[in-house]
Amino acid sequence: VSGLGKRIGMLILSKTGNSTRSIIFGFLLTGTLLSMWVTNMAVAAMLMPLAVGILEEEGLQPLKSNFGRALLIACAWGSIIGGIATPSGAGPNPLAIGFIREMSGIEITFGQWMLYGVPAALLMVPASWLVLIIFFKPEMSHLAKTKAEMQQEFSEMPKMSRTETVTLIIFLLTVILWLTSPVLERWIGIAIPISMPVLFTSCLFFIPGVGRLSWKKIEPEISWSGIILILSGISLGMMLYETGTAKWLSLVMLSGIGSLHPVAMVFVIVLMISLLKIIFSSNTVTATIVIPIMVELAVSLNLPVLSVAIPSSLVASLAFILVTSSPTNVIPYSAGYFSIADFAKSGLLMTLFGTVIMTIVVYSLGSVTGLY
Repeated sequence: VSGLGKRIGMLILSKTGNSTRSIIFGFLLTGTLLSMWVTNMAVAAMLMPLAVGILEEEGLQPLKSNFGRALLIACAWGSIIGGIATPSGAGPNPLAIGFIREMSGIEITFGQWMLYGVPAALLMVPASWLVLIIFFKPEMSHLAKTKAEMQQEFSEMPKMSRTETVTLIIFLLTVILWLTSPVLERWIGIAIPISMPVLFTSCLFFIPGVGRLSWKKIEPEISWSGIILILSGISLGMMLYETGTAKWLSLVMLSGIGSLHPVAMVFVIVLMISLLKIIFSSNTVTATIVIPIMVELAVSLNLPVLSVAIPSSLVASLAFILVTSSPTNVIPYSAGYFSIADFAKSGLLMTLFGTVIMTIVVYSLGSVTGLY
């Protein structure tokens, strides 16, 4: 709404130049960095038209260009990868935190999540770029438009508007509040939920003299259905827990992981949940069903809850195989440049890469922090 997203997109192209491989990497990295702080679906919605604009300028047709396939999948994957880095990055993240808090009494802080999520996300960026280049080697090495022309277009953009500036300041304030919440809690003596900073800073937009965006203009853009879906998911997950269903399912499916080495345990958890999404076909549904099961499993096997819950929570919002697993995938898919089969075949290899990366990161950092 503010126009800040378009400015960021132009900045990407001014830095990557006209190399097709660099542009693919630039979209992956930008999607990752943005979706750490903004919901991944919104980031995909911002990047998709920018990617389509590049392809249309080059005269590339849907389903007939490897560069088109790779670039649009990069819009989805970058957004998905960044979503695991922070609690605010994806819908399943607050679901997972809520289940862990309600079922075990353990509160995962913003910084604690980032300790595992950020390294995993950053390592997945080059891995995803490699997979896309392997499966969809661009048929052209460079765009017709030169790097100098791209840089000139960016330099000729008007200065940041007041709305863009206010949006950027409030965004940075939100991040600062998220990161400093533990310190503020000790100072004021009151627990600060992860949702509180963003609720506070969102209200700043509508204070007279601060922002120029009206609630009537913003309200239609809010995904009320997504909010309802998250709340419904928490209710369903707690029902699984309260009725004992989660405990029964956990013992049937994963009772043997307690005897595994921690490395193997993390690998099995991450891979199993990734594959379960083929059945559940939704990140939110997967988190709703799986997280209560994993928390209950940890309690039943006398394992530290976070040793099981952290890898489960991180992988809950990854979706590399099915387009339908997340609206974040559907948005780039709607442009028509890649097929469901294109997404799935490259996603299978990326799922394997992601599982290995997640296992290494979670176990390594968990060993340092005493989790394993």
